[in-house]
Amino acid sequence: MHIGLLSDSHGRADRVAAAMTLLEAQGAELFIHLGDLGDDDVVAAMSGYETRVVFGNCDWDEAELNRACKHHGVHVDHPAGRLEFNDRTLAYTHGHRPELMDVALAEGVDWLLHGHTHQVRDERIGRTRVINPGALQRAPLYTVALLDTESDRLDVLELPTP
Repeated sequence: MHIGLLSDSHGRADRVAAAMTLLEAQGAELFIHLGDLGDDDVVAAMSGYETRVVFGNCDWDEAELNRACKHHGVHVDHPAGRLEFNDRTLAYTHGHRPELMDVALAEGVDWLLHGHTHQVRDERIGRTRVINPGALQRAPLYTVALLDTESDRLDVLELPTP
């Protein structure tokens, strides 16, 4: 499975739309937004794709975002999600609640995805690969990532500047 990862868009629907197009062109079949969406326009930009989201510390109106997600067919897994791929486990959360990350690490999931820091991260902690795709706002470079769960390959992609 090729999974497109994006995070910390903070209301930049234009960048989310560009990120979705870029990731789809690279083969993404599923998309996960790791929080701090910002508003309904960001949710609308993910409409039409198989997308899962968690909310972040800056997603203050969770009820409204939940309504927008339901309307646009975006699946909400807040505060954390978990998926299985060929006996391998992928967990994800925004990252502002360390206890959620600690649980996934203690369980030894294969991948733990998070946002929040606005910094690209790819490291191993024990058996777990911890990944942050970077951010689509308030970062020196706007980045997303593509994870291939079959090969465990991660490609960090920079959004072209307009």
